[in-house]
Amino acid sequence: MTTTTSLRRLLLPFSGLLLAMFIAALDQTIMATALPTIAGDLGGLSELPWAVTAYVLAAAAATPVWGKTSDLYGRKDLLRAAIVLFVVASALSGISQNIGELIAFRAIQGIGGGGVMTLAMATVGDLVEPRERGRYQGYIQFVFVLASVAGPLLGGLLVDHLSWRWVFYANLPVGIAALVLLTAFLDVHIERRPARIDFLGAALLAAAVSAILLVTTWAGDRYPWGSAPIIGLGAAAVVLLGAFVLRERVAPDPILPLRLFRDPVFVVVSGALFITTLSLFAAIVFLPVFLQLVTGASATMSGLLVLPLLLTSAVSTVVSGRIMARTGRYKVFPIIGLALMSVGLVLLSTLDASSSRVTAALFMAVFGAGFGMVTQILVVAIQNAVEPREIGTATASANLFRALGGSVGVAIYGAVFTAGLRHWLPRKLPGRLPAGIDPRGIQATPGRIHTLAPAVQHGVAQAVASSLHDVFLTAAPIAAVGFLLVLALREVPLRGRDAASRPPQATSAPSKPQQAAA
Repeated sequence: MTTTTSLRRLLLPFSGLLLAMFIAALDQTIMATALPTIAGDLGGLSELPWAVTAYVLAAAAATPVWGKTSDLYGRKDLLRAAIVLFVVASALSGISQNIGELIAFRAIQGIGGGGVMTLAMATVGDLVEPRERGRYQGYIQFVFVLASVAGPLLGGLLVDHLSWRWVFYANLPVGIAALVLLTAFLDVHIERRPARIDFLGAALLAAAVSAILLVTTWAGDRYPWGSAPIIGLGAAAVVLLGAFVLRERVAPDPILPLRLFRDPVFVVVSGALFITTLSLFAAIVFLPVFLQLVTGASATMSGLLVLPLLLTSAVSTVVSGRIMARTGRYKVFPIIGLALMSVGLVLLSTLDASSSRVTAALFMAVFGAGFGMVTQILVVAIQNAVEPREIGTATASANLFRALGGSVGVAIYGAVFTAGLRHWLPRKLPGRLPAGIDPRGIQATPGRIHTLAPAVQHGVAQAVASSLHDVFLTAAPIAAVGFLLVLALREVPLRGRDAASRPPQATSAPSKPQQAAA
């Protein structure tokens, strides 16, 4: 294959896919900086969290539909439609005149964002054979690292020097560039099958996922865990999931075929992705809390101080991906990765008010090196395990379990952290708590804490560090469960060009690795 042919066949369309994934990932990080300014401009402070929740709910609910539909009708047109929907909704969000409009446009943006991420990852599966896919996982991981770092920084710059509306307008040029590249150079063919979309199954699944996410979002925050709304949503989720299973058993072409859950690779990978993301959120959400409230870092500086986790994650993804491409073996990486994540979380639990940022950085590096060996490798494993005609459905399922893991993780660790603060704050700050120190919202007010007397700041730092000890110790055994789970992963030989059209056969004893395709 000549350089020109390789550029047109792979590198240019792959670049378009990376740009598409970048805007979808960036949206999750750039918004946080702008929320206070949006509240001041549009009002509706109590409804403002819905600008984030509406996006998450819509993205998670729409993901399975995008995946299944792409398996039936092809991915290129659907991916471009998802990007257009995302970009148009971004522009509409930018011109919102009140909080209700913003929430509505964010929900539409979430539908597009769920499609962009799922279809872009599935299209990588169409574009690159599983045996060679490891070579490209590092680029995908780098996109997420870049979005994680650039989001808060770019959001702050745009809000300070232009307007919060540019947080949304920034998606337009990147989205248009992705559209141009994918329209001109993406050439993937999927055999269209005569089928009807299972709209009833899709609606039941979307409703069930929404109920689950609302429970994990509201419980312990807006409503107590034992309150009627939370119990009602939990019961509704159970009923809707039961109805969904019944529907999928009789649907001619189910939105999420139940037979996939009879595939041990699919089950293990889905469970491992759920647990891995659940464990990740203990670090991603609460390390900035440690850096800001315990070490005194600013919000921007805390984003930079998390770089050791993100960079080691990217490096380990590149290294493990290249070894996987060369040897055709991958099971060892999630095993080592989840072991390192467990160790990293135990190390993070030892941080206290006297710990230095260097110590925290070293512990983050251990955790990040482990995480980089897990998620992208498992996505390759699940895409390789299913028939090529079901890559979209499998990828959508993987993303759905990751989304659920993140949501459940935030709920669990948030409850542990708040309970810890309620225990430790009165002990570290004898007497009445100063105004503005609320165990339920302390992580959202670091600037206020930094204005208090030094003795009060020190007491808060000790209470936060003790509470985070409980958070990380809760996450460590969860990651260990993921380690035990991936031990049961059946390694399926990675397909190359010569086997791209053949469905894989799982074996407990993988065949001898062959030389990676050139």
